[in-house]
Amino acid sequence: MKKRYNKEPIHISNVLDNFIAKHKTRTDTGMTRIWDLWESTIEGQIAENAHPAAFKGKLLLVHVSSSVWIQQLQFLKVEIMNKINEAAGKELVNDIRFKIGPV
Repeated sequence: MKKRYNKEPIHISNVLDNFIAKHKTRTDTGMTRIWDLWESTIEGQIAENAHPAAFKGKLLLVHVSSSVWIQQLQFLKVEIMNKINEAAGKELVNDIRFKIGPV
């Protein structure tokens, strides 16, 4: 059987978008949602010094700029979870772990 190829050129971004859409896992989708919620709910100095790094189940790993920020964010952990969950309309996060990492 002879394969047929499209003779029209296809932009590489279309090929990549299709590939990513087919192979994206639910975790990737969850992380994208977390990024969107983080950017819309967390502001100011916290947003400048802390960013979501990974999301598995209902655990969110957040990279922070220093150990001082880890300490400060431990006090704000419940408030941050509440803001994210409220914006999501459901319990998306039930624990946050903070770690020094790229911000």
